[in-house]
Amino acid sequence: MQVQGLLWYLAGFMAVFYLFIVLPRQRQEKKRKQMIEGLKVHDRVVTIGGIVAEIKRVKENSFVLKTSEDGELEVLKTAVAYKAE
Repeated sequence: MQVQGLLWYLAGFMAVFYLFIVLPRQRQEKKRKQMIEGLKVHDRVVTIGGIVAEIKRVKENSFVLKTSEDGELEVLKTAVAYKAE
């Protein structure tokens, strides 16, 4: 009987962990991926390093950002934190 109770406790813990940790993280990743795929030239973005810039060119795995009049910076798409409004 103790083993069966332990198994129910473990199954309940795993279900709660999945519902409160795994599912929200998957939703967040999906939303972030859609945001990055939707970025285009002239969109303003903020990188994970805090750099605010405008997208000048879109490459397969990276963006070329215009940081100033003559300044360009190439960053990976994963380095973009969010789209600046």
